[in-house]
Amino acid sequence: MHMSDQREIAAPVSEVWAALLSAEILGACVPGAKEVTGNPEDGFDATVVQKVGPVKATFKGRVELSNLVEGTSLTLSGEGKGGAAGFAKGGADVTLAASETGTLLSYEVDAKVGGKLAQLGSRLIDGFAKKMADQFFTNFQEALEGPSEPDDAADEGEKPAEKKGLLSRLTGR
Repeated sequence: MHMSDQREIAAPVSEVWAALLSAEILGACVPGAKEVTGNPEDGFDATVVQKVGPVKATFKGRVELSNLVEGTSLTLSGEGKGGAAGFAKGGADVTLAASETGTLLSYEVDAKVGGKLAQLGSRLIDGFAKKMADQFFTNFQEALEGPSEPDDAADEGEKPAEKKGLLSRLTGR
């Protein structure tokens, strides 16, 4: 399965880059992540619990980073094993570019599944994979920008509260 998309993130490229290399940020953004440890040099180990159709499994896996061009691009490659449920493996090429409002993050993802998961059918798997990627990048965007809030304060003429993303809360910036 192959998919690509892009996100406009209201944060400087340097902050987006730092977040992509942070086990803590990635752990907060991966749907179903129970634990993400490691570092960009050695790779990340992750434990993720997911339910795909009738199959629920705990996946243990590893993600390696390669082709790092600081502040510009990287490749994430990983594989997770979910016991009897099967396995998932794939990679993502991520590129960053400065934009008027912050950073344009573009990604291309290739993924494969096997075992019981593969028996569910490509339509269900492709839909699930797209949902997971969308949720990850929504979580990632909110980690940097802060959660999107309704404009109720603006309607009442009040100054909206400052939004703080996960990265700024963790680093104190």
